[in-house]
Amino acid sequence: MPRSKRSGSGEWEKPFWQQPGWLLSAGFFLVLALLGGFVVFAGDDEDTNAGPGAEATAAPSADPTRSTPSGKQSNGAEDPRPEGCRTDDSDQAVPPKSPADLKWKVYQADLVPVSATAGPLLYDGVVWSCFARTPLGAVLAVHSITSKMSGSEWRSVADRQVAAGPGKDAFMATRSKEADEDAAGAPGSDGTYIGFSMLTYTKDQATAMLLIRIADGKYGTATASVVWEDGDWKLRPTLKGSLTENISFVGGPEGFVLWGGKDGS
Repeated sequence: MPRSKRSGSGEWEKPFWQQPGWLLSAGFFLVLALLGGFVVFAGDDEDTNAGPGAEATAAPSADPTRSTPSGKQSNGAEDPRPEGCRTDDSDQAVPPKSPADLKWKVYQADLVPVSATAGPLLYDGVVWSCFARTPLGAVLAVHSITSKMSGSEWRSVADRQVAAGPGKDAFMATRSKEADEDAAGAPGSDGTYIGFSMLTYTKDQATAMLLIRIADGKYGTATASVVWEDGDWKLRPTLKGSLTENISFVGGPEGFVLWGGKDGS
């Protein structure tokens, strides 16, 4: 989704966090760097009874393709997944609705969607890993990883869950200069993940647009990508080190798959 533009005033030529609309209403969209204007979402490693509970709506879906079982790469070589990480990767279609086993887990002030079948299946402190090599697993990985990047434990997540390359190098260098902001308050008080739209998907990479309902009722979106690396989905920054891009307000949830689910305790 292209970023909104305004002519004349120059307002939309500024980084998004300097724009009055974001300053007034988008507390959920926290700034982590001055390069590329990426957004992260803060959130506690406990479950909560709260959740969006929205009905699912249709979104564009990819053609189903046959997948190799988890534990094997597409070339037949062994997939380096850790012990205890095995998922059913047979469903390669973009889900048209929220999965039946979707629940919500709290990280700081953020509600993060999780699934017992699509991931994360392993929890090692702040690092939530082991996602299915499917469209659903990819989008859940995007939610989980981006949620951790504003708090004081961001480096532990980035070391293990951001894909290697110049984008990661740029992100690490820029993020190291920014303050850590552990979020406080009731889960979802700053904003809530509402749903997603899968923009591109293969078994090796995926790009998803996340839909967030901000505390004042407005809807915002941000796009992020993951790649399959070392047996799991990892966040792929841009070459400038941005974790997300194409940040925009939208009028509502139409055209997105909306999350449902209940408490994951």
